[in-house]
This record gives sequence, C-alpha cells and structure tokens, in this order.
Amino acid sequence: MTLLSNHQKQLLFDYCVGLTSEKESTEAEALISSNEEAGQIHSKLKAALAPLESVEPEFCPDDLVESTIWRLNNLARSSQLRLRQLLATEQTRTVTPKSRFWRNLSEMVATAAVILLVAGVLIAPLKFARQKSWQQRCQAQLRQIWQGINNYSSDYDGKQPAVATAMGAPWWKVGYQGKENHSNTRPVWLLVKGGYVNPSDFVCPGKREGQAIQFDASQAKNYNDFPARRYITYSLRIRCNTQQKQYLPGQKVLISDLNPLFERLPQNYATPFKLELNKNLLTVNSINHNRRGQNILFGDGGVKFVKMRRIGIAADDIFTLQNTDVYQGVEVPSCETDDFLAP
Repeated sequence: MTLLSNHQKQLLFDYCVGLTSEKESTEAEALISSNEEAGQIHSKLKAALAPLESVEPEFCPDDLVESTIWRLNNLARSSQLRLRQLLATEQTRTVTPKSRFWRNLSEMVATAAVILLVAGVLIAPLKFARQKSWQQRCQAQLRQIWQGINNYSSDYDGKQPAVATAMGAPWWKVGYQGKENHSNTRPVWLLVKGGYVNPSDFVCPGKREGQAIQFDASQAKNYNDFPARRYITYSLRIRCNTQQKQYLPGQKVLISDLNPLFERLPQNYATPFKLELNKNLLTVNSINHNRRGQNILFGDGGVKFVKMRRIGIAADDIFTLQNTDVYQGVEVPSCETDDFLAP
C-alpha cells in the first residue's frame, strides 16, 4: 500500500470539510477509491465531522457571508498596504538608529502576521457557513418550485405541468427549442411561462456555472424550453411508461440537485449521447453542493438534504435506473418504484 503524502492528506481533509474545487474533489474521490489508507482517513474524518451536520444554523441574509469575507479580505489587503508604506518610510530615513528600525520592523511584521493568521482562521469556517447558506437557499427555492406546481395544479384540475412526449424522446436535450417535446425540463418550463415560478429559482445558488434567466414571463413565452442547460441546475423525475397518474404520491422524489451522471451534455443536439457507468459515477454526489450531498424535493412539498443517493426502504439510487449501465438519454424507469431523476 502506497503511503500518502502530506499534500494528499491535506486534500482529504479539505474534501471532507467541503473546501475543494471540482477538480480537487474528483482527485480526492479517485484517491479514496484507490488507496486503502485514504479510505480509512476519509471514513474517520467523516465520522469526526458528523456531529457538525446535525447543527442547523439560522437562515442568514444572502449577502452576510459574502460581505464578511469581503471585509476580511479588505482588512488583510489594507494591513499589507500599511506594512509596505511603513517599510518604505523606514527605508527613506537616513539618520534613524538601526536598532529602532529593526524593532519597529519586527513589531509591524508581527502585527501583520497576527492579522493574516486571524483572517486565515476565520475564512475556512466562513466558507463552510456560506455553503450551508447556499444549501438553505436551495431548499427555499425547491419549496418555491413546489408551491408553483401546487398553484398550477389548482388551476388545471389537479394535474401537474406536463407535455405530450413520444416513446424514446431524448430527454437530455435541454435547451432544444424545436416543436418536438424532447427535454425532460419542458414540463417545469410551463411554470416559468405561466408566471408560477421565478426563473432564478431553477438555478441552485451552490452551482457556480448556473445562470439565472434575466427576462420576464412575456419574454419566456417565446421559448419552448429553458434557453440552455446552465439556466436549470436541477434534475427532474422521469416517469415510467406504465404510470398513468399525473399526481405523485407524497413520498415520491420529485426534483433533486443536478444528477452527477449528466453534468456534461452535448451542445450539438445532432450528436449522439452515450454514457457508461463507472465506479465513480455510481457513488459521487451532486456537484451543486461540492459533492457533499443533495437537496431533494418530495411530492408532498417536503425538502431534505441527504448525503447518500439511495432513498427509502428499498435504498433506490435516484440518479440511476435499475439494471442499466449504459445511457443514451432516452431510457425510462420500468416501474414506479424505480426513482430516476435526470438529466
């Protein structure tokens, strides 16, 4: 067994506390799956940090964390600027005794070091707090979407938003504006066109590549679907062929954070889509919350953040189909008990 370097151990720690980038998260996940020591360290760190996950902080204003980090960064920059100014002043003095210069220099360096140390200590917890804030905002958005679905159903005799689709329709073609109802996102686009849900509620605040739509409902009527993938960063339930009811039982999963299998989709709709499962795709969480888990909206309007992909008594993986290893973007569940959210 290859011993881990200090860099690899630090990477594992950062991954467990949610401080890694997308590239670093992928590297950490590969390390955990390929190295026994890394797997043990990961398990111990997750166990040690588990009590923190039960703490539910109060919902804070959207800009609180950002403004605090901005102030800390300004403090650090101003301290560095002040240090450079003082050093420049000391260097221009020709008569000042050397002992006094070195004493003042030491004091300035020590002060700057303390300020930078405090800033460094505070920034990590603030990043964690920011991620928790995004998680809570994401949950609030999913509740808004559910409320929009509920209002739509009230206006349409209890039916959920739906469009007519043909057998084998490619549900992965998000953003396709043709007459054919391909994309699985077209039903919820009706909520935007009808003014039931704000377009920005379909972009998870934790997804860095997401982009809220900046136009009103009158402009939305010119589109048949979301303009592009980046305008919706949630995955939606795909129903089985035998399901006749349009109203889902409360315990069914309705919407979740982005399915990790379909993070990258062809931009050219004429390009065939094909994806084969591997060990990483079978275990990795949604990218929306830095792989730490995913928010899930249930049919009764309940929202829950889960760290595992398997839901319910049957422990069904919501991001994959049962007995399916290769995806071409047209597959549907074979039964109602096989929850599948895509793309």
